[in-house]
Amino acid sequence: MNASILLVEDEEKLARFVELELMHEGYRVEKSGNGREALELALRNDYDLILLDIMLPGLNGLEVLRRLLKEKEVPVILLTARDAVMDKVSGLDAGAVDYITKPFAIEELLARIRVALKLHAGHVARGNSFSSADSEEGILRWQELVLDDRRHQVRYAGHEITLTNREFLMLKTLLENQDIVLSRDTLLNKVCGYDYAGETNVVDVYIRYLRSKIDDIFGVRMIQTVRGVGYVIKSEK
Repeated sequence: MNASILLVEDEEKLARFVELELMHEGYRVEKSGNGREALELALRNDYDLILLDIMLPGLNGLEVLRRLLKEKEVPVILLTARDAVMDKVSGLDAGAVDYITKPFAIEELLARIRVALKLHAGHVARGNSFSSADSEEGILRWQELVLDDRRHQVRYAGHEITLTNREFLMLKTLLENQDIVLSRDTLLNKVCGYDYAGETNVVDVYIRYLRSKIDDIFGVRMIQTVRGVGYVIKSEK
C-alpha cells in the first residue's frame, strides 16, 4: 500500500500544489491548515509521514511536533520560511527528521520524503529484529563512553546522557569513524542521508551541544577539531 502523508500547511495555493504532486507520486494525502486540527488528526490516525509548516494558526508547528512525538513515533519534515540556523536546529531538536525552507523545488521535497520514509522503515525493522543473543551488536565505545544503537542510549561511566536524535546520529557517526577526520559536508551527508548545501554550520551547533553534554561534564576531550577540515574522535591506543 502506498504511503500516507498528512500535509499541514495554511497557505492554500501551496498546499494544493504539494497535494497534487504527492498524489501524482502515488501517495495518499490528507490536508490540514490549522495546528490544533492537525494534532488531532495525527493522534487519531496513523500516517507514514507528516509535512508540517511551522507558522500555523491555532497551534504553531513546533508545539504540534512536541505534543505529537510524546504520543507517537512518526517521521516529520518541517516546512518553514524561516532561514536562521537556530530555528532549524530547534525543529530538529524537537524531533523532526528533516526540514525544507520555502520556497523549495518540489523535486527536492519529494527526494527528502523518500529518504525519510526509507530511514524510518529501516529504523522500525531494526527495532523489531532485536534479540538478547546479539546484544553487543550496535555497541560503540570510547574510554568509558558506551553508545548502544539498538536502545538509542549513551552512557559515560554508567551515567546516562540524554541526546536528541541528531546529536545521537552525529556522535554515532564520529564513533564509527574513529581516527578519521570527517568534514562538515561529510557529517551532514552521513547524518541526514543527503547533502545540505551551504548549511554546514549546523554541524558546529551539534558539536557544541555534544561537547557541553559529554566533554565539559566528564572532563574529557573526546571530539577534536581539525582546523579547516572538520572533526574527529581519536581512538585510545
